[in-house]
Formats: sequence, C-alpha cells, structure tokens
Amino acid sequence: MIEIIDLHKRFGELVVLDGVSLSIPPGETTAIIGPSGTGKSVLLKHIVGLIEPDSGQVICFGTDMAQASERERYAVRRRFGMLFQDGALFDSLSVGENVAFPLERHTRLSPREIRDRVEEKLAVVGLPGTWDRAVSQLSGGQRKRVGLARAIVMEPEVVLFDEPNSGLDPLTSDQIDTLILDMKQALGITFVIISHDIIGTVRVADHIAMLNAGKLVAWDRTEAVLRSPEPVVRAFLRRNLVLPEAEGEQAHLPRAEEARRG
Repeated sequence: MIEIIDLHKRFGELVVLDGVSLSIPPGETTAIIGPSGTGKSVLLKHIVGLIEPDSGQVICFGTDMAQASERERYAVRRRFGMLFQDGALFDSLSVGENVAFPLERHTRLSPREIRDRVEEKLAVVGLPGTWDRAVSQLSGGQRKRVGLARAIVMEPEVVLFDEPNSGLDPLTSDQIDTLILDMKQALGITFVIISHDIIGTVRVADHIAMLNAGKLVAWDRTEAVLRSPEPVVRAFLRRNLVLPEAEGEQAHLPRAEEARRG
C-alpha cells in the first residue's frame, strides 16, 4: 500500500532522512517513533506528497508521489485521512459542521446524505448527537474524537495520526488508544501513527518503525522491536518500558502505569 524506498531529505546542512526504506502493510497499525527532530513528521509529509525527497521514492497505491502531477497527488490524498496533533478544528463551526467540512468541499452528497454520514462517524468515535455542540465546549479528548471523525468521514483507506495522545491525561489517552483499536477492527483501515507515547504505541501498533538521526534503526512487528538488540532502540524504549531480555518474555509497563491501569 505504501512503499518508502531509500528516502533522503535534508534542509540546508541538516540531514533529516538518510536512506529510509520501509513497507507499510495494509489493514494494520504502524507506529513511527524516535527522539524529537529525527524526521518522523517529515516522513509523514513525504507520504502524502507535501514534501519532495532529495532522492528515493514514496509509492502510495502504485503512484510515485515525487514524480506524480498535482492532479495525481490529489487523487492519492483523497484516499488518506489525517488527525492533526491539535485537532485543527474550526472554532467558528459546530462539531457537525467541522466533520462535514470535507464532504461539502469534495463530494456531491446532498445535505441529508452529509448529515447522515457525519452522524454515523460521530457515533463511531463515541460522540453521537453532538452535531450542534460548540467546539469551545469540548474537552481535549473530545476535540481529538471530533478530529478523528473528520479524518474518517471521507471513508479513507489510510489514516495518518500526528501525536494522537499529545496534551491528553493518561485516562483520556487510554480511551483514544481503545478507540484506535476498535476502529481498526471494525473498519479495516490502515493506521500510521507518529507518537512519543511509547506505552500507547506498544498497545495499539502491529508494527513499529524507529528513526534515529534520520536513519531507520528498527522496523518489525512490535514484539520483535521490543526484543531488538540495538542499543539505541533499547535505550529509547527502556525509558517507558521494562523490556524482555530473552526470547519468550514480554515487555512490561512501568509499575506506576500497571497500578494506574489496575
């Protein structure tokens, strides 16, 4: 579905991506982790064709995004949904109007069809009957849910998340993680998540890619990455997890986190 092949990108003297290659599998959740400034958001922007690589390829649904025309890129982008870090909601619009916005801009659905679609997606994210609610009345977690409803309202094949748990308390973060798991199972959407929340990442991700200094230092199923022998990977993950030392062991949450979850 998404193939990244020997991707290189630099801004002036700063090397951001240095030969990154990975294949994102369909119908599963891939998390991209790593220290700040290691190219995670830049990689996400390459996937949707907002940035052109210095060299390498990003192939989405068979289209090379670097070589595609703007019309071809637009056609590919319509197959993506995006949940931004801050939700990116319009405070002047109601909840329903925010979710309806892409349908009004990019489809020929009737007002009744748009209303029905929006109500359906709001129910999916646990906010039924909130069409007329003011965005200013929403909590941080509710704003994320509205942003997620808008991300899926066009019924995309891939949803990209930029720090879905940023700014949320632990309980609300757990609720967002559960929502992601439920949606993947119910809708079969491919999710790609950028996150600093390692505990949440381990919970929801089928695959983990880790970037460090612009290089891909880990890429595998979650269980395999947790057992990675790479020192930089283990040092990064060990700040949040008690890692397995031998085959067959499982990673544990920190004691405080285990107590919080009961």
